[in-house]
Amino acid sequence: MYRIFLAEDDEMLCSLITKHLESWGYQVTAAEDFRDIMGEFVRSEAHLVLLDLKLPYFNGFHWCEEIRRVSQVPVIFLSSAADDMNMVMAMTRGADDFVAKPFNLEVLSAKVQAILRRTYSFGNSGNLLEHRGAVLNLGSGNLSYQGQAVELTRNELRILNLLFSQAGNVVSREAIMQMLWENDDFVDDNTLTVNVNRLRRKLEGIGLENMILTRKGLGYIVQ
Repeated sequence: MYRIFLAEDDEMLCSLITKHLESWGYQVTAAEDFRDIMGEFVRSEAHLVLLDLKLPYFNGFHWCEEIRRVSQVPVIFLSSAADDMNMVMAMTRGADDFVAKPFNLEVLSAKVQAILRRTYSFGNSGNLLEHRGAVLNLGSGNLSYQGQAVELTRNELRILNLLFSQAGNVVSREAIMQMLWENDDFVDDNTLTVNVNRLRRKLEGIGLENMILTRKGLGYIVQ
């Protein structure tokens, strides 16, 4: 189930958007403390953000820039101020789309679906995978979490890609070695252990302790 973080201070509109997207099977978290949008965004572990331009305390431009410092999760702006300048400013700050108010809820959900499909499709070489607030960029080979990032080797990236795509399920050591072998990398049991241990140390270095767990006799799991 895709998770959506919604920052909209109009309570009635927020409720309408939430109910509509939930009817499409999305999990929606609506912002409650508009002074702590970043904290609520991180805790939501969202796959996509719907961000009102005019918010209390700080506007949507500010929060979009803050989100972009730590994550490449797609952002859609919602605003009645849909002039060309605001649209340009939204895009230059990292937004993926801009929806003018008032809008049709069906159009909004169609845009959400299209961006999620484009972003998280495994066939997209530049796609992102998100888990527990950590964002894996398959294009750049980086993993980012709460403002920190780490570069991965080719094998580390492939291992984490497989584990992220199977999050919650045990992936056997044999399956990982077979995946690496298919890419012309010589990997035996000892080499895999070295790669996984090195990857774990990198994850721990940015605050992701115990992300990769060992299931003795079975393999590895990300949960």
